[in-house]
Amino acid sequence: MTAAEAFVARHAALFEHSPWVVERAAEALPFADVHAGLMAAVHAASPEDQLALIRAHPELAGKAAIDRTLTEASTAEQASAGLDRLTPAEFDRFHALNTAYRDRFDFPFIVCVRLTDKAGILAAMEQRLSNSRDTEIATALAQIGEIVRLRLEGLA
Repeated sequence: MTAAEAFVARHAALFEHSPWVVERAAEALPFADVHAGLMAAVHAASPEDQLALIRAHPELAGKAAIDRTLTEASTAEQASAGLDRLTPAEFDRFHALNTAYRDRFDFPFIVCVRLTDKAGILAAMEQRLSNSRDTEIATALAQIGEIVRLRLEGLA
């Protein structure tokens, strides 16, 4: 197995349903900082590929969580913020904000849930609805970077 193949095998699941990021990053091996190398591949991607990466993420407390079709990592992350234990009122609020956010930006709200809680997520959703689409794309990519950073730490 080549170094690139080993790298892809180890890191392919870091990005939600988007192994292409790790495959592209592997083309630039070696690099001193794995996270920086991975995120360089994200930032070098076309706007269309970046949107595909954002859209590959599930809505928080959304249909995939209810259907139990989240990835193992997303399931654990959403549970860490208590999103698997919502009251009916909280669920309704998440659903309304997810819908408003998707209607406004045409992609799901992305936040690193391991760095906040239900109240913080809801507050961020409400606040970020007033952002421009470009700001939200940049914010979503930065949040994906935080998600990947924490998932990388879990591989160590």
